[in-house]
Amino acid sequence: MSAKPLGPYTPAVRAGDFVFVSGQLGMRDGSLVDGGVAGQTAQAVANLTDRLAEVGASLTDVVKTTCFLIDMNEFATFNEAYIEAFGEHRPARSTIAVRELPAKGDVEIEAVAYSPRG
Repeated sequence: MSAKPLGPYTPAVRAGDFVFVSGQLGMRDGSLVDGGVAGQTAQAVANLTDRLAEVGASLTDVVKTTCFLIDMNEFATFNEAYIEAFGEHRPARSTIAVRELPAKGDVEIEAVAYSPRG
């Protein structure tokens, strides 16, 4: 079971064949993981994968991500970790610089997946 959300929201919602996953930080067991942007990106995708599984979807069902970084100077590092975590799957993506993120995170990733029920 995934960690409790940091706020009053639902982490993943299925709406017909679509799944909307709230922003995932690079947190495990209630704390940000080590490794800066690279470590937090890998953990954020792992958390995203867990949230998708909770509603019967998988990472390969993701069609769009929106990614938030507090420092665009870390964009190359983020990209490398994102590619490593997603493998060959390449959903559409936006990456946005923000001033800060919850829990003082460096990275947050939200996603939309298309996962028809069989």
